[in-house]
Amino acid sequence: MASGGGYGDPSQNIDYVFKVVLIGDSAVGKSQILARFSRNEFSLDSKATIGVEFQTRTLVIEHKSVKAQIWDTAGQERYRAVTSAYYRGAVGAMLVYDITKRQTFDHIPRWLEELRSHADKNIVIILIGNKCDLENQREVPTEDAKEFAQKEGLFFLETSALEATNVETAFMTVLTEIFNIVNKKNLVADENQGNGNPASLAGKKIIIPGPAQEIPAKSNMCCRS
Repeated sequence: MASGGGYGDPSQNIDYVFKVVLIGDSAVGKSQILARFSRNEFSLDSKATIGVEFQTRTLVIEHKSVKAQIWDTAGQERYRAVTSAYYRGAVGAMLVYDITKRQTFDHIPRWLEELRSHADKNIVIILIGNKCDLENQREVPTEDAKEFAQKEGLFFLETSALEATNVETAFMTVLTEIFNIVNKKNLVADENQGNGNPASLAGKKIIIPGPAQEIPAKSNMCCRS
């Protein structure tokens, strides 16, 4: 069970730090999603991100304190040089497009390819269709995105940073999945040590299953009242 907790308590002991990256075209709302999650804010006059920024928020997942370190990058091509450093150490990724701009969805395969070529192969990925409050301007059908997510083994949700719809759910989906994978890895290590064979993992890479193929139950929920 995960709880949102506060927006950061410096006196709290941290059990885990998870780095999550936000990627996607410029102006799809990555920074607004980050602001909504990390500070519960939304700014109507948000400016384009220059280079890389990150925010943190500490949450409790199954009685463990988890610091989410969320990295946000500019979507413009001229900033692509930061790529390898940006992805290094990331255990989760949020692939964001704008439901009112078809081109931003059409670019998702390219972003996914870049992500998979630079990040760990077990990275947990969620596809996010942002700005679902603008239903009357929709250019990307929910079914198109859901089909793509299922084909690629991604989680999927539509969000509205403006109305705070599904933003918390999206982050918690990724962070809880990462937490479960890390715990499974620790369990395997403990079992090997418990069998009187502490050296059995030396030089071996523990293969952890990738993100679940199932889409969360609320995957097609959005802002309709």
